[in-house]
Amino acid sequence: MTTAVDAAFEAYVEARGAALVRFAVVLTGDDHRAEDIVQDVLAKAYLKWNRIVRVELPDVYIRRMVINASRSWWRRPTNRETPVERSPEPAAGGDLSTRIAERDSMWRLITTLSARQRAVLALRYYEDLDDDTIASILHCSPVTVRVHALRALTALRERFAAGLPSGEEQ
Repeated sequence: MTTAVDAAFEAYVEARGAALVRFAVVLTGDDHRAEDIVQDVLAKAYLKWNRIVRVELPDVYIRRMVINASRSWWRRPTNRETPVERSPEPAAGGDLSTRIAERDSMWRLITTLSARQRAVLALRYYEDLDDDTIASILHCSPVTVRVHALRALTALRERFAAGLPSGEEQ
């Protein structure tokens, strides 16, 4: 026997589950870790779904839980990864490999940003949210959101320009 609360939660997960996983992938850079984080978050959210739906924007609340869970994962001492300069797998030939290499290069640059800056960029450019909504998710002011976005984009531009071969800088 399913209750109205169960049905509402199932409808939410069906409507937003995939988007939450994609959002977590942007935050973590790992498909499997993102799925685990979202699964943990939704399990916790189910237990207090009555309170969450009473909140004006439950999606904001759940996204905040995803952000906190991704940060908590990185804080665990057993979850430290050692980045390598290049992948041990050889790149495939053709145009596809160039696109993949450029995308990988950009991911590496994004992972050098602080967690807050990555979250702001993911919420702004991936989730297409406005500064006020991002501010409510991150519990800060809209001005702080804009400052983090500006600093993140400036850092990405500088790091990207520094990574270009000489003679190609503009």
